[in-house]
Amino acid sequence: MKLLIIANWKCNPMTQKQAERIFGTVKKGIRNIKNMEVVICPPFLYLSGLKIENSKLKIQLGAQDCFWENNGPYTGEISPEMLRNLRVAYVIIGHSERRNYFGETNEMINKKLLAAFRAGLKPVLCVGEKEGEDMLLVVKEQIEEGLKGINKAQAEELVIAYEPIWAIGTGSPCSSDDAMRATLFIRQTITKIYNRKIAEEVPILYGGSVNSKIAADYIKEAKMNGLLIGGSSLAGEEFIKIVKNV
Repeated sequence: MKLLIIANWKCNPMTQKQAERIFGTVKKGIRNIKNMEVVICPPFLYLSGLKIENSKLKIQLGAQDCFWENNGPYTGEISPEMLRNLRVAYVIIGHSERRNYFGETNEMINKKLLAAFRAGLKPVLCVGEKEGEDMLLVVKEQIEEGLKGINKAQAEELVIAYEPIWAIGTGSPCSSDDAMRATLFIRQTITKIYNRKIAEEVPILYGGSVNSKIAADYIKEAKMNGLLIGGSSLAGEEFIKIVKNV
């Protein structure tokens, strides 16, 4: 399984020019990578301006969210079909900031996952617990309720990102041991829903205060299949170091 590194720019940067500069820096810096795919997820309005001219580059575009309907009277929403028409390959769904700031429930996230699959996108389901919560209980519920109605063929295109909420943007990343515990538990949960083969093939990523010094630990020690990078992905050179180090 090739490694998957996803950059979530969140509500940054402020201008299209800045977005193109960061994107250009990353494209140039990762052009010689092997056995890896890099996905850049900028704000919606920058997607059409970020071009991947060379199909040989191991880089794709992703979106930070999507709606569960393809069109209609839904002011402010972006549909999966719109994203596909922009040649977007991946979409992040259920990020903790969407859950916390915008009240997204597991039911809403499930509807978004189903819509993303129908549009041919690869959804990245984010799961993770708040400080003081039981990781096993929270992640189990998020996965089981999020994947309702999703068949085996669709599950084979799924990516799961484990992001403990207490680690996001705090400078206090999850330890490799705890990350590995989460990885094993997620695979056990998926095995119960589908089967062991699918569970072993679903890429599991880590996210939460990752930097270039510790990035490789989650791959080598926690046995994860990649990373979901937030703040560090906006610093082009630091993000390139993360990619190269893993």
